[in-house]
Parts: sequence; structure tokens; C-alpha cells
Amino acid sequence: MNKHLGAAALWPNPPELPLPAIMDQRWLDAVFLHWRIPESSAARFMPPGVEPDVFDGSSWVGLIGFRMKGAGIGRGPGIPYLGSFNEVNVRLYSREPDGTRGVVFLSLDANRLPVVLAARQAGIPYVWSRIRSWGTPPGTPPEGMGGGTSGYSVSRFRKGASSRFSVTPNLGSVADDPLSLHVTARFGLHSRFFGRTIYIPNTHEPWTLNRADVHELQDGLISSAGIEVGGPPESVLYSPGVRTQFGWPRVVTGSLGVRDQSRQ
Repeated sequence: MNKHLGAAALWPNPPELPLPAIMDQRWLDAVFLHWRIPESSAARFMPPGVEPDVFDGSSWVGLIGFRMKGAGIGRGPGIPYLGSFNEVNVRLYSREPDGTRGVVFLSLDANRLPVVLAARQAGIPYVWSRIRSWGTPPGTPPEGMGGGTSGYSVSRFRKGASSRFSVTPNLGSVADDPLSLHVTARFGLHSRFFGRTIYIPNTHEPWTLNRADVHELQDGLISSAGIEVGGPPESVLYSPGVRTQFGWPRVVTGSLGVRDQSRQ
């Protein structure tokens, strides 16, 4: 295999997005940290009708930070102020019986209160927080060299959980391994809405993925979500970002059920 082809050559074709598109946005300066966890730890967070999407015998939990830019309704322009903000989320990976893959969000911290309130009405577990991003790496440096640190800090209001993490991207090292694709080639999310599991599809071009090293990591968001991890993350990635569009939600077949009471 030509090592210079990168992840794009291996990227699965995203399914066709159901029309009309309901939202257009960009995700910039993304940092991905992932830990291996037991499948049983992830299973109790899966909504009815989906199960953990296992890779290498394990489920995976991700701590992801990025800058939302220019989010707008449909294919229209970004909404001023409310369409651009910092976000840090904790997520798991899900799969329907027909093979449709998605993510299940345990929390999504954002620093725009109206966005948080609107998303929570739709069943998406947003949390209002102070979030800072820093250290956007400059243009691609010479082969094999890094470009500075990129990171995020989160402080939830009312003395809630906090997090601070940063990485040093290696912009000369493309990440095209199967695990990197497993946790980033995701074209939808599974969530609960009025007692049913829904799937909200999205589409985007392949992430430009670079390997990275942890520069700083002090996290309380994953444990606050109800999952315990130990040691450093097994996968550390950086991407300058992608543009994405979301399509109309659908109800997952056989998803009418009661949420696992062990989570309460």
C-alpha cells in the first residue's frame, strides 16, 4: 500500500444523505483521545435497538474537542455568534442490527447557552460550560516535525466537572490505521427522543488525520459520565477539520423500549 495515500484512500463511502439537509457546519482543530473499555461498560449506555460497535474485542470511549464554525440551518449561511463555539464531547460507538454505525453521546459541553437549551429539548445531552481552545498548529511543517500544541479546557458551571487536555500533532505522520478509521468514520448519531431511538445521519469528507502525542491531560468528564478509564489514551489524533451536513432523522426499528434503569 502506498503510505502517502493516507486515510482518504481507505475511507468508507458515506451513505447518501436523506434530503433535505437540516444543518451545515464545520468542525475545526479536532483533538481525539480514545481509551479501550469493556463492551459491558458501553452496553448500558446504548439506547434500545443498538449495541456497542466493538473493535479489537473492546468498546472505545472518546474525549473529543473541536471548534464549531459557521453552523447554519439547511445549506444556508452560518448563524452569527450562535453558529460558532467550542465543543468537547464524551462519546461511545454504536451499531444497529443492519450494520449502520453511529455514535452515542454521553455529554457535549458547549459555551453557547441557547444552543445547549435547544439541543437538550431534542434529547441531545448538552451541558453549558466555559470552554477555551488554544494553540492552533500553523501550516504543515517539514516532514516529521510537529506544529505546537492544540488543546481545550472545560469548566462546567455550578462547580461541575472539568477537563483540560492538549496534544502535540505530528503533521508529518498520517493516521490511517483501522482503529483511527473506526472512531472517526462515523456518519450519524443514535439518541433518544420521546421514548424512541432515533438516528440522525450526517456526511463529510474524510478527516485529515495526524498522529499526535499527549501534552497535557487532566480529565473529569469521562468519569462524570459514568465510565472509568485508566492510564493514557491508546489512540491520540489531531485533524485540522472537516465540513459536515446533517440529514433528516429516522426512527430506529425496534427501538421502542425503556432506558436501562442502572444508569439512573
